[in-house]
Amino acid sequence: MSDDDSKRIQSIHHDLHSDLPAEPALRVKALESLLIEKGMLDPKTVDAWIEVYTEEIGPKRGAVVVAKAWLDPEFRKRLLADGTAAITELGFEGWATAHFKVVENTSVIHNLIVCTLCSCYPHSVLGIPPNWYKTAAYRSHAVRDPRGVLAEFGETLPDDVEVRVWDSTAELRYMVLPERPAGTEAWNEERLAGLVTRNAMIGTHRALGTESTRHG
Repeated sequence: MSDDDSKRIQSIHHDLHSDLPAEPALRVKALESLLIEKGMLDPKTVDAWIEVYTEEIGPKRGAVVVAKAWLDPEFRKRLLADGTAAITELGFEGWATAHFKVVENTSVIHNLIVCTLCSCYPHSVLGIPPNWYKTAAYRSHAVRDPRGVLAEFGETLPDDVEVRVWDSTAELRYMVLPERPAGTEAWNEERLAGLVTRNAMIGTHRALGTESTRHG
């Protein structure tokens, strides 16, 4: 074999492996393939659950909770006092929200959610957590330098805005109630929910505008 052939083969090998997904994804795919092969898992079931969590459970449910709180002062009070009971009113109780607390952004307070131990997340109202939420970099940086994290997401807060970091655990999950954007006084619940981004409910997105998209 000539040197040119050897280099070409090495190049092909490198290109093939550079396109492979990360190791955790490979493990999941291998396990899924094995379970399907043994008849223990229906791939249609997997696809259905992914669709439910992506399109129905979250973060659309969280957006509905936020919109209702903006429109209904009494619901907002109940939500801030007992998040679990309030979302139960809407039929949104479920996985990882048995102890659920909602923290409210104001003109002088901004809240940021993190889980420093792993990736605890209120799945039944926000769905599947984004990949960055689970990384060690976000988990450590959010605690040490929350303003720096916000800047990475394009949010630069004035010095007079206090940043509060809330650390989720297996026993207690958090969600941010963003401020309602100005100019939406006549909007209905569905239209308001369309403004609410997933990142706003985590706290990495603050300034919701009338042109925002739901998932952020």
